[in-house]
Parts: sequence; C-alpha cells; structure tokens
Amino acid sequence: MPPACTIVNVGYRSTNFWVVSAGRSRLLVDLGWPGMFGALQAALHRLDVPLAEITHGLATHYHLDHAGAAQDLKNRGMRLIVTEEQVDAIPAMKAHIKPTDGYTDIVLHDNLVIRCDESRDLLARLGLAGRIMPTPGHSDDSVSLVLDSGETFTGDLTLPAMATDEAAEQIRASWQALRAAGARRVFPGHGSPWSLQ
Repeated sequence: MPPACTIVNVGYRSTNFWVVSAGRSRLLVDLGWPGMFGALQAALHRLDVPLAEITHGLATHYHLDHAGAAQDLKNRGMRLIVTEEQVDAIPAMKAHIKPTDGYTDIVLHDNLVIRCDESRDLLARLGLAGRIMPTPGHSDDSVSLVLDSGETFTGDLTLPAMATDEAAEQIRASWQALRAAGARRVFPGHGSPWSLQ
C-alpha cells in the first residue's frame, strides 16, 4: 500500500501549484506561469521542496497560468504527463502567448502521453494511489487528479452554480464523475481547499 501523501501549495500570483508527495516521489499538479520560473523555484525553496525530487508534472489544463512553465520544469528533469485529451491543447495554448511573456515552448516529442485509464498504473509507480480523469467544463482538455484517499485536484473546473447555460450539463457530469470516484476534498487551481458534500 502506498505511503500517505503530503500536499504542499507552491503557488504564486493567485494560482495554486500543488506538490503531491509520497516520500521523495513528488508530482507537481499545475506548472507555473510563463516567464516566472524563478518565482516557482523560490516557492519550492521556501517550502523546502527540492526541485530535483519533482520527477513528474501534470497540468490540469493548458492555459498559461497552469502550464506556462512546463518546459522550464522539463529542462530541469521533470517528466511531463499529458493525457490524450490534452495533446492538441499544448500548441493551441501558444496562440495566447505574447512575446513579452517569457514563455519557453513545450517540446512535444518527449512527453509521457497516456490515456486516463492508464493513469492508475503510472501513479502507482510514483507511490500514489489514484487516477487522472477527464473533467471537461472549463476547457475540453481539463483533467483532475483524484487520490483514493479523497484529495482531488481540479484546476479551474467550474462549480455547477457558476456554470453558463451552454456548459452546465458538461460541468455537472464532471462533478458527478468526481463524486463517484470518491472525491472528498477539493484542491482547486485558485482559492483555498474545500470539502465536497
């Protein structure tokens, strides 16, 4: 049975970046703003999380505030986990980049591309019991990490009460799937963790 995990928020600029650790095996959920890798390094150092121990990273979706420093992390040894739903979203994100953003292009050929139904085995190799699930609603490429212990990392998945009419059904279905998977405590991309009723 995998050891109990610890969760540390190394976020900055109103966005949460969660380090999920099982011993010295560390997964970073959401990957920093473009051009601000130094701020992420400083947050890791301040919270005593060695950058070299972050072996894998997962973006909940490919928007600038959640995946902007992915390649900077890869350049320092992190392996980028990409679900099949996210492959096309990586180059599409670049359309929103300004030359002044300091963005480092994400190299595509060396990413660890998986189907969500393969995620349990991958996470087990990292010492984590859980799975990655597609949770569209905020964006088509949105995924969530659900640990068997109930901790759930949702990125920007919209709350059902805040859903627009055109996305309401999809968002409701994503939250129902998370509940069915055992989600109990939500660690969002913005704001504080909260308990799922």
